[in-house]
Amino acid sequence: MNIIFFDDNEERRHLLPLTYTRPTALLRVGITTIEEKWQSMLGTEHTYSYLTAAHLKVKFPAKARKRNLMIAGNVVPTPLLAKQALSLNDGEALVSGDELIAFNGSAEDFDAKEYSATVTAKENPVILHMPYDIFLNNGSVMEQDFARITEGRKSQPLPDTCTVIGDTTRIFLEEGATVDGAFLNTREGCIYVGRNVEIMEGACVRGPFAACHDAKVRMGAKVYGATTLGPHCKIGGEVESTVMIGYSNKAHDGFLGDAVIGEWCNIGGGTTASNLKNDYSEIKLWDYVERRFVRTGLQFCGLIMGDHSKTGVNCMINTATVLGVGVNIHGSGFPRPFVASFQEGSNNAGFKDVPLKTFYSIAERVMARRGLSLTDVDRDIFASIYNISDRYK
Repeated sequence: MNIIFFDDNEERRHLLPLTYTRPTALLRVGITTIEEKWQSMLGTEHTYSYLTAAHLKVKFPAKARKRNLMIAGNVVPTPLLAKQALSLNDGEALVSGDELIAFNGSAEDFDAKEYSATVTAKENPVILHMPYDIFLNNGSVMEQDFARITEGRKSQPLPDTCTVIGDTTRIFLEEGATVDGAFLNTREGCIYVGRNVEIMEGACVRGPFAACHDAKVRMGAKVYGATTLGPHCKIGGEVESTVMIGYSNKAHDGFLGDAVIGEWCNIGGGTTASNLKNDYSEIKLWDYVERRFVRTGLQFCGLIMGDHSKTGVNCMINTATVLGVGVNIHGSGFPRPFVASFQEGSNNAGFKDVPLKTFYSIAERVMARRGLSLTDVDRDIFASIYNISDRYK
């Protein structure tokens, strides 16, 4: 079967800056990305591709055929939902309320929204509409991922140097994982430790928690659920209810909570990002579609950080701050709660554009540390983001 993850353009823009650099299906929530969940339930024998923003199509092309199973990239699957999607007849659409989940048919009928029949989903799925939906749903989705990933498998043994509070069967260590002298609490959720992950001595981890392959939790870290570390992420200090998509670091002291961090980000030592207003009032968050701060109905919301963004040492970040792609925050004082992509500066000195040449040079050095390189296709994507007219608004 030919499966295409599609992005509704308005839904994708609500999820900016995280979707500036990736299709929605490559967002991480729970343990794996949305695409990885669908693949585990639909099967890896199918062909998978993406229908996404124009500036991403070279790196993430759509491979349309006469008949395709189109799946919304922002929908988190369940086994029942995946079964319903696979059972769709030609021309049928799977819906939840007013939202399209999947369609089986031609690209022309999909574009024209011509469905021979609609099938109602038998359960309400998790659907990501805004960036904060990622951390709000992270714990429940992680539990589903944990059950699926560990079913019928045996964990690597946990060293007796660790202290476990709760059920030890709720801890799963993949091959090559190292956990020594840590305090692990499973009373409120599972703990998944991926391949070649290291949790150092003195770290305190409360579930639900997941560390994907090659991640690292440093000595004395205090980690609360529901937190996910994507591949090659590194954390220290205090972290709570945070999702790091991959290849990002918060290696030192400081606080990060109710946050979503993109790839190749670095949070400097001592940086603290507020997740609660002093007056406990409702939080407003920058929305790229509305081009203004909009009410969220939330009391807790921290940092939303696009790819390749950074904070300097001892930075202070306001509640519900949105940093675009390639942002560099440093200096004293609180920066404004929305900083557009490719901006550098501080509250006191002001902000200025980061030239693309400078950005590329920094990104190359950062990625080289993980043995990866910035490709010409990547450069074109960043150049397109740089030239988007509303990145300042």
